[in-house]
Amino acid sequence: MIGKVTSGKSFAGCVRYVVQKEGALVLEANGIRTDTVSAMVTDFNLQRSMNPELGKAVGHIALSWSVHDRPKLNGQVMAERAREYLEKMQIRDTQYLIVEHRDRKHPHLHIVYNRVDFQGRTITDKLQRHRNAEVCREMTLRHGYYLAPGKEQVNRLRLKGADKARYELHDAIEIALGKARNWQEMERLLQTKGVTLHYKYRRGTDQVQGISFCEGNISFRGSRIDRSLSYGAISKQLELNRQQERLSAHVLKPQPKRHAQPGTASPAASLNNHPLLSPRNIDLLSPAGQAESAVAAQDYHFRKKRKKKKRRHL
Repeated sequence: MIGKVTSGKSFAGCVRYVVQKEGALVLEANGIRTDTVSAMVTDFNLQRSMNPELGKAVGHIALSWSVHDRPKLNGQVMAERAREYLEKMQIRDTQYLIVEHRDRKHPHLHIVYNRVDFQGRTITDKLQRHRNAEVCREMTLRHGYYLAPGKEQVNRLRLKGADKARYELHDAIEIALGKARNWQEMERLLQTKGVTLHYKYRRGTDQVQGISFCEGNISFRGSRIDRSLSYGAISKQLELNRQQERLSAHVLKPQPKRHAQPGTASPAASLNNHPLLSPRNIDLLSPAGQAESAVAAQDYHFRKKRKKKKRRHL
């Protein structure tokens, strides 16, 4: 389950898009009439007039599930999940409209809500994207919905705005991290992609505390792009890259050829003359030799035991 949150200015445009989509189904509404689109827009704008200074009063949320979750969902369940989501997002005491769309393979719905509540107060949208990610993950785990194994499953073509930029940064950093051996090489490789790095230092020291990646006017902390792209995680991977390179260089380094000196035996001949590698000992290493040794050992212990018994009788 994933969510996408936006804010806008026009209830008319948002409601028309959500309701007039082919196959759209109104699941639930609170505080508005649902007989016509014009009635919905009028009711939203009437409450909006209680706080005319709020420019972007339109709240729009899209909730999507994986195609693997379809057997677990129907209209009633999706409406319940939408209400649960709104409560966890602290969107309360206000008008909202929940509409299911069926134009995609995966189940999804849209929520239009009024950022002016019933008392005329503003419903904040600060840190809403961060809270959205936490709530969606919590609900996914709680209800047992499908959890994609990684960012490789995300359809990049469907992304827009900040989400698209974040995934573009993720892909560029992963490619550079597969080639770089230190931070200088990381910077050089990413600069060719139009990505710059900004280090965060501990106050009053030159100790690096964090890393941010910037592309144009958009900037993300490494850990915000992905947990594996924090400063500490990248530093560990760069060190691993250096170790692997040193190991590869050692393995691939050509060994100098050794020429036998006159009068010295070859390595094979030296092995043949080794006292531990006599024909008798080599035969003992074969399966038949090992079996013969086992029988001999067993017979030895048996004879030794009989001698002890004879001494006792004496």
